[in-house]
Amino acid sequence: MTYPIYQVDAFTSEIFGGNPAAVMPLEQWLSDNVMLSLAMENNLSETAFFVRLPEEDEADFHIRWFTPGIEVPLCGHATLASGWVIFNKLGWDREQIRFRSKSGPLSVKKANDGWLVLDFPNLAFEKQPTPALIREALESAPETAFYVPNDTNYMVVLDDETAVQAAQPDIRKLKQLGNQGLIITAPGTDCDFVSRYFAPGAGIDEDPVTGSIHSVLVPYWAEKLGKNRLEARQVSARGGVLRCELKGDRVDIAGQAAFYLEGSVHLP
Repeated sequence: MTYPIYQVDAFTSEIFGGNPAAVMPLEQWLSDNVMLSLAMENNLSETAFFVRLPEEDEADFHIRWFTPGIEVPLCGHATLASGWVIFNKLGWDREQIRFRSKSGPLSVKKANDGWLVLDFPNLAFEKQPTPALIREALESAPETAFYVPNDTNYMVVLDDETAVQAAQPDIRKLKQLGNQGLIITAPGTDCDFVSRYFAPGAGIDEDPVTGSIHSVLVPYWAEKLGKNRLEARQVSARGGVLRCELKGDRVDIAGQAAFYLEGSVHLP
């Protein structure tokens, strides 16, 4: 059997920036083992798979995301990449794409300037002492962290952007967190806030740009800065820019996308 595959760099206007995602439209679901094997073979932080739903359904597509190690409940950059593929390669002529997902309803729409806007949930977080494992892995970690139960992540806030950029966490220790990831963040110098994201237990040592963590970062920084519209940068080696807005129990996360590759996957 032959299946189409696309690769799109998300949260960037040029290839070789942002976060690359593989996108595989399907007519019907493959087995979980096959999809995980495909994600391992693609060796990107996420591969998105989606299936068209019946017209009478409340969503247009059912979407799922796999890292090289696990299926994840929410992914921003691969959803943005999937939206780009549906709009530009699959002939979608509506203004919005509605997805069903493990994290509830999501959508992607086109802004007037061509940016793609994700409609994501506002994820709750809980303040708690920083786990010893994180303090061992990251010397600059403060005593207090925030746990995100619906996305299995911890978030720590550092003093400034320089501290985020200079951070060199012990990836081997962070891997002991299992499927839990670590977000580090601080106020930005030329934007509202910056971040980096590490999830080695899920097969991602450092994710270049992570849309989904902004479901936590945006409500946190909106409260801290007293504003609902925020510009964010993920300061990984590839880097990415996100325009965000807090809208009650939802978060708009907007980015650009750069098309890199299309081809075919051949399965026995």
